[in-house]
Amino acid sequence: MGLLQVEKLCKSFGGLLALSDLDLTIEEGEILGLIGPNGSGKTTFFNLLSGLIKPDKGEILLSGKDITGMKPHKICRAGIARTFQLVKPFTRMNPLENIMVGRAYGRERAVNREHAREEAEKILAFTGLIKKRVPKAGMLNLIDRKRLEIARALATRPKLLLLDEMMSGLNRAEIEDAMLFVREIRDSGIAVIVVEHVMKAVLGISDRVVVLNVGRKIAEGTPRDIAENQKVVEAYLGRELYA
Repeated sequence: MGLLQVEKLCKSFGGLLALSDLDLTIEEGEILGLIGPNGSGKTTFFNLLSGLIKPDKGEILLSGKDITGMKPHKICRAGIARTFQLVKPFTRMNPLENIMVGRAYGRERAVNREHAREEAEKILAFTGLIKKRVPKAGMLNLIDRKRLEIARALATRPKLLLLDEMMSGLNRAEIEDAMLFVREIRDSGIAVIVVEHVMKAVLGISDRVVVLNVGRKIAEGTPRDIAENQKVVEAYLGRELYA
């Protein structure tokens, strides 16, 4: 059994089927890319994994434990952390304080405030924010706000990190930097699911890729398999791979 096992997961909103009988696994230390056009079910899947919404049916198992329908804070404590496409740091707090907030949640709570600060300092260094000693997080540029969003998630000590379009709005050099950062997270022992529209990036960093379309999984395989899958190209990728 993998780190995460999803079986026959379904979710509808009114008469709209957002996710249909999704089966998916991710192994420890793996980067899984999740791609598909807008409305394909990617965000719904992340919302189900993180407990923001409950499935109509199906199971979500983390390390063999059933976490289906659990509340978000309990899922966080179980070992799943998530970032959001629209990053929203606590703008009036400095980066270190933002990370300390994240440290209050997750699998292991800090013993005391000083311990939380020490842990936050380590995460600042790991994420490259150690030099960003700005008085308020609202002063950070876009890529650093994205890194801070990830840093808060890492502060919960996750087994699995869900990254939602962390590369949107970044230039080419920043995307290359972000790709390296995701690999470093994986190398630290954390599995990662990446939802991304920057195709060269997601195909470049993923060990395996799952493709969704109108709520259903239409393909799964290595990045090369996906790039050469005619059904995927017709449904979604098109010329993006060759741009």
